[in-house]
Amino acid sequence: MEIIINNQKFNVDIANTFKKRLIGLMGKKDIQKGLFFPKTRSIHTFFMKDNIDIIMIDKNNNIIYYKKNFKKNKIIIKRKAYHTIELPKNSIHNINLNNKIIIKQ
Repeated sequence: MEIIINNQKFNVDIANTFKKRLIGLMGKKDIQKGLFFPKTRSIHTFFMKDNIDIIMIDKNNNIIYYKKNFKKNKIIIKRKAYHTIELPKNSIHNINLNNKIIIKQ
């Protein structure tokens, strides 16, 4: 799956099974590929070995929240979020709230 934000492309896997959603990027070092969590309003970074970038989008694929270099051992909940994307740390650049994300499967 590919996600495009302002001409910046990210290859991501879809966390569409219980196991993928449960494990996510936990325990991984040197993360190279992101994860797309459909219909997810909250995530945690417990048991992570590295920080990550987070993007949360609404039903219309507009960015409603993003955080670069999100720390380990934290929880984030955004009630208006519809999908959540986890990316390798420091990988998002030049994005703003309300930017539209293009999702290609």
